[in-house]
Amino acid sequence: MVLAVQRLPETLAVLANLMPEAWLSLLSDLPTWGLFVIVLGSLYVLSQGADWLIDAATQTAVRLGLPKVVVGATIVSLGTTTPECAVSVMAAWNGEPGLALGNAIGSVIADTALIFGLGCLLVRLPADRLILNRQGWVQFGTAVLLSAICYAEYARVGDKAAISREVGAGLLGLLAWYLWISVKWSREHAQIVAAQTGEPLERVVAASEPALEAEFHLEHAGSNFAWTTLRGVFGLGMVLAASEFAIEAVKLLALRLGVPEVVISATLVAVGTSTPELVVGLMAIRRGHPELLVGNVIGADILNILFVTGAAACAAPLAIVDTNPGASFPTVFLAVQLPFMLGVLLYFRLCIFRAARHGAFDRWMGWPLVTSYLAFVIISLAA
Repeated sequence: MVLAVQRLPETLAVLANLMPEAWLSLLSDLPTWGLFVIVLGSLYVLSQGADWLIDAATQTAVRLGLPKVVVGATIVSLGTTTPECAVSVMAAWNGEPGLALGNAIGSVIADTALIFGLGCLLVRLPADRLILNRQGWVQFGTAVLLSAICYAEYARVGDKAAISREVGAGLLGLLAWYLWISVKWSREHAQIVAAQTGEPLERVVAASEPALEAEFHLEHAGSNFAWTTLRGVFGLGMVLAASEFAIEAVKLLALRLGVPEVVISATLVAVGTSTPELVVGLMAIRRGHPELLVGNVIGADILNILFVTGAAACAAPLAIVDTNPGASFPTVFLAVQLPFMLGVLLYFRLCIFRAARHGAFDRWMGWPLVTSYLAFVIISLAA
């Protein structure tokens, strides 16, 4: 892993040079409303490109004989966080730590407060005690870990505080552990359900949450393997190009509106890059599998911290404090975003405790989450 981290900057340099600077410079001539259109359009292209990339990776894994439970718990889970990762990694490489960190933390808040909150309001979401007690604690633990790292670094070195490449590599190491343990837990969960219901183990595995998610992407993949692979390559290009345009447009918007990049990335960009989680969750509710939304939100939160933040820090150290004169990055990130993330996840833990006893999340639980997200946006803009 250390060797891969050392080579990552050179790889990113090659990818960044694929986008001509002249194209990006054209954005400065656009009006402010045009920049908003570019951001939204880039996020849409980013989401579509990520979907093609997921299709190609999923079909390749299944053709290689990997079980669907493994594909769903690893490749598909990583794929749904590809937009967040692409934006944060390229932002870190371009020297925009506020955008990189804001997108990762903002996505956690958007996934839990907005997407899960809306899901709660739509239906009474079922609560699987085994999944919530395991994955839920990993979700909360990773958030506490990242927050502790940021506050400890700030207390230790002040304005020079940063998430180093070594810490990023450590987060990616935890990601590898999480993916491995997720597959193990998925198999154990299927065995327990099969024993309780008397259903054949194969049928339980086929209907499990990761398998459902893999099936959702597999049915969108073309039957022609060569065509799917080509779409995957184009999808990668779309992800890289769209992330560059989104980052440049966000920088210009922040400059014109006088709003810190960390705020725009934690709100507008974070919601846009969380589109895959929203689509998968709504699709699951429509198909009568609302439990998928719960698992997808928890998994996305974990990956936003371990995968997105870890990969971005490996690309370039993520400065926690913006030293530019008049910058509000320390105030917004340390005093607003991190506390909001911890507060939302703490409330989610309390909901889990109640839901585990009653077998489902009550619909009223969604109101505080959605309301808190609106408050987060307002406070971030005012900070």
